[in-house]
Amino acid sequence: VQLQASGGGLVQTGGSLRLSCAASGRTFSGYTLAWFRQATGKEREFVAAFKWANSNPFYADSVKGRFTISRDNAKSTLYLQMNSLQPEDTAEYYCAASRTIITSTLRVPSSYDSWGQGTLVTVSS
Repeated sequence: VQLQASGGGLVQTGGSLRLSCAASGRTFSGYTLAWFRQATGKEREFVAAFKWANSNPFYADSVKGRFTISRDNAKSTLYLQMNSLQPEDTAEYYCAASRTIITSTLRVPSSYDSWGQGTLVTVSS
């Protein structure tokens, strides 16, 4: 599946943004879908994910209660609603997908075989 992320931008502390990730080539059926982020000079880190067979999302502790992951299967689009943004949320955000993943590894970037290009989120203080 090919992924295309969009929606990044510059926002002030406390503001909101919604990222989108559109899939082409295949539908989302059977895929685990996730968002990761990578700040300058840091490793890529897990943000949120959905397993196909389980509608309950997984979140990193750092974003729980502020970010919401959702998907529109009909549009083959994944979303990340980000509220109460903080300067430490500044990063390049990536969407990812995999059909062969288990719960214990869904927070690990190397578990995913399809990646979108990044979309930059900058939160000013």
